[in-house]
Amino acid sequence: MYNANKPTAAELPSTGQLLKSTGIAAVIATALLVTVVLPAEYGVDPTRIGSVLGLTEMGRIKIQLAAEAQAEEASLATAAFTPAAAPAASTTAIAPAAETPGERSDETVLTLEPDQAAEIKLVMAEGARVRFTWTSSGGAINYDTHADRPGTPYHGYGKGTEQRVEGELAAAFDGSHGWFWRNRTGEPVTITLRTEGAYSEVKRVV
Repeated sequence: MYNANKPTAAELPSTGQLLKSTGIAAVIATALLVTVVLPAEYGVDPTRIGSVLGLTEMGRIKIQLAAEAQAEEASLATAAFTPAAAPAASTTAIAPAAETPGERSDETVLTLEPDQAAEIKLVMAEGARVRFTWTSSGGAINYDTHADRPGTPYHGYGKGTEQRVEGELAAAFDGSHGWFWRNRTGEPVTITLRTEGAYSEVKRVV
């Protein structure tokens, strides 16, 4: 009933061959871990190969942004920030001659010391749109564009490290929508944020 040919003992790999194959696989896996995975995911580069390939910087940015996002989520869950309790931001209202009803324009200027963070939020209704541009005077800084509302502590729109970002933000829901920055340049920087669109309030929450 069973006609399958069974391999003979001579055809099977020996214990030594199996151990050799296992050892080779372990060496390759370790090499990939050290030269690719650790630099790209954790910013750790013991061999310096990750720096040559540009993986180390990518890993460090990932770790930095993840830590900042986690810290921000924790702060939103444990404390309620109000504009009165936060450091004052310089906000100048601009009233264009042909402004669309229900829209407004503002310019907000912030100065961040090394390692200092700041967050500006616009109060927007679901579906509302805002055109924005922000620039840093002292080089690229970390940013996280996101939103929150009661029951939704974090909704991400995008993050990265840039000196200037321009675009349009469409509110995913009624709530607070805006930008979180952290200055990792080692020098003070000035951020200038210009916004124009449908929102009712500009507030600094960090």
